[in-house]
Amino acid sequence: MASAAPASGHRTAPARGERADAIAWLAVAAGTLGAMMATLDISIVNSALPTIQGEIGASGTEGTWIATAYLVAEIVIIPMAAWLQRLLGLRTFLLIAAGLFTAFSVVCGVSSTLTMMIVGRVGQGFTGGAMIPTAQTIIAQRLPPAQQPIGISAFGITAILGPVLGPLIGGWLTENISWHYAFFLNVPICGILVTLLLVGLPHEKAKLHLLGEADWTGILGLALGLGGLTVFLEEGQREQWFSSELIRVMFAVMLVGFACIAWGQVYARRPIIKLSLLLDRQFGSVALMGVVLGMVLYGTSYAIPQFLAGLAGYDALQSGKVVLLSGIPSLFMMVLVPLLLRTIDIRLAVGAGLVIMAVAALLDANLTAQSAGHDFTASQLLRGVGQILTMLFLSQAVVRSVPPADAGDASGLFNAVRNLGGSFALAGIAILQDQRVWLHSRRMEETLNANSVAVQDYVGGLGSVIGQTGSPAGGGIALLAQQIGREALVMTYNDIFWIMGVGTFAVLPLVLFLKPLPKRAGPAMVH
Repeated sequence: MASAAPASGHRTAPARGERADAIAWLAVAAGTLGAMMATLDISIVNSALPTIQGEIGASGTEGTWIATAYLVAEIVIIPMAAWLQRLLGLRTFLLIAAGLFTAFSVVCGVSSTLTMMIVGRVGQGFTGGAMIPTAQTIIAQRLPPAQQPIGISAFGITAILGPVLGPLIGGWLTENISWHYAFFLNVPICGILVTLLLVGLPHEKAKLHLLGEADWTGILGLALGLGGLTVFLEEGQREQWFSSELIRVMFAVMLVGFACIAWGQVYARRPIIKLSLLLDRQFGSVALMGVVLGMVLYGTSYAIPQFLAGLAGYDALQSGKVVLLSGIPSLFMMVLVPLLLRTIDIRLAVGAGLVIMAVAALLDANLTAQSAGHDFTASQLLRGVGQILTMLFLSQAVVRSVPPADAGDASGLFNAVRNLGGSFALAGIAILQDQRVWLHSRRMEETLNANSVAVQDYVGGLGSVIGQTGSPAGGGIALLAQQIGREALVMTYNDIFWIMGVGTFAVLPLVLFLKPLPKRAGPAMVH
C-alpha cells in the first residue's frame, strides 16, 4: 500500500529544512534497486519466451503462463505489503523478500518443465511484488519534502524502464549466453541489495501481535479467486470451457475465492483490499482506466516480441531492442515530472495519454506478413509518451480522489487492478490466438475454389518452386497451407492491437470524472 504517512515506529522523514544524509540515500538506493529488480522480471522473459518454451516443452499459448503467473502473484501480495511491513519491520521484510526472490529466480533458471517454471514465477511475483511498494515507503520516511521529488523521479524511472528494459536484457542474455542467466542475473543484484539494506535501514522489532488483525479470509479469497480466474481464462479455450472438469473446478474455486473476499469486506475490521473505494465515482474511473493501462502496458510488451519472433524471424535481442523504444520518451519525460504536475490539467493529460496509446495500438493493427521491427518505431515512441502521461497523472489521481486515511488502500487497489489488466491481456492474447487463427484460416480457405484455374495455376507454380529449391515434401498444397497459416497469424495480431486501441478509446470519457490536482501541490506519495 502507499505510504501516505509513515507507519508507527518507523523513522520519519527529516524536517523540511534538513537534507538527507548518505545513509538515507543508501536506503533510497536499496528501495529503488529492489523495485527495479522486481519490475524488470515482469517482462524479462518476453523476448526469450520462444526459446524458453522450446526448452521446457511448452506450447505458444501455454507460454503465456510464464508471464501471467508473475502478475497474478503480485496482485495478491501488493495489498498486503503495508501490513507485512508493520508486522516484520521494514528492513526484515525487505531482506526476506529479496532473499526469497533470488531463490525463486534460481528455481526459474534451472527449470526444465513448465510446472517448475510456473512455481518459480509465482514465487518471484509474491516476493517481487512486495519490493515495489516499499520503495515509496522508504522515500517518504527517509527524505525531507524538498528532496522527495528526486526520489519519486528515480522510482518513476524504474517503474517505467523496468518493463521495457526487461525484454532487451533478457534478449541479450539469451542470444549471447543463455536464457537461464535472465534469472541468474538476480543473484549478484540481490547481494548488492542486501548490503544496501543492512547499511541504509535500521532494524525494527517485529510486531507479531498483528497476525491476529489480518483479514485472513480476504487473503485466502485473493489467492483462490485470482488463481482460479487465471486458470479459467488461460486454459478455458484449450479445454473447451465447461466441457472440461478442470475448468468447472477452477470456476468453482474462483467463486469461493470471490465469496471470501466479499465476506472480508463485510466482517473484517480492516479488509485486505478495500473494494468499497470503487464506489467513489472518481476513484472507480481511475481504477477502470488503470485496468486498460495494464492491458496495453503488459499486452504490447508481450505481443510485439511474439510477433517479431514468429513472423519476422527476429531473435530475442532484436525483439528486445524494439520493445525498448517505448522507454526512450518515458525516460526524458520523467525529468519534467514536477513541471508537468504543476502546469497541465489532469483531465487533459490523462485524456491525451489515452488517445496517444490508442492511436499507437491502431497503428500496429495494420501489420502484414512482411512487417518487421522498423514498422513498430512510430507506434512504440508514441506509446512511451502516452504511457508516461497516463501513469503519472493517474497515480496522482489515486490518492487525491480518496480521504488521506484511505490513500494506502487506494494505491494498493490501483496497482492490483493495473496488474489484473495485464493478466487479462495475456490471457486474452492466448484465447485470441487459438480462436482467430482458426477463424481466419477457414475464411481464407473458403475463398479458394479447388476447380478455379487461377488457384490451380498458383498451386502448380508453388510446386515448381518446391521442386527447384528442394523444399520438404507436400507439394504446392503444403506451401499454400503454410502461407494461409502465416497470413491468419498476422490477421490475429492485427485483431489484438485493434482491440487494445478500441478498448483504450472506450474508457476515454471517464477522464471527465477526474478532479484537478491542487495548485502548487507536490507529487503524492504512491507506488
